[in-house]
Amino acid sequence: QVQLVESGGGLVQAGGSLRLSCAASGRTFSYYAMGWFRQAPGKEREFVATISGSGGRTAYANSVKDRFTISRDNAKNTVYLQMHSLKPEDTAVYYCAAGSDTYNRWLLYTYRGQGTQVTVSS
Repeated sequence: QVQLVESGGGLVQAGGSLRLSCAASGRTFSYYAMGWFRQAPGKEREFVATISGSGGRTAYANSVKDRFTISRDNAKNTVYLQMHSLKPEDTAVYYCAAGSDTYNRWLLYTYRGQGTQVTVSS
């Protein structure tokens, strides 16, 4: 069983930066690929980024490519999402998830966090 707790969300002005963290319980963190997803009010949850267990492979949604960076520290059981040049359309609840591969579909991940709110003001 893996428990995931996101943190680092908040209110930021357009053009600003935030770093989200997702802390995982358990001793097998490096076994899992990790993903970040987000859900804006009235919209479906969408893929943001994913990273392999070793950190050697990453993938991003086109909407965040070149602005967001996913990384992980397996010694700290934590995955990060560094977000730059934030836009009002990035406003959403951001979720992390753990799974067996670098999927871009939420339901394919085995473990999922409760989310952290990110609000970008214009």
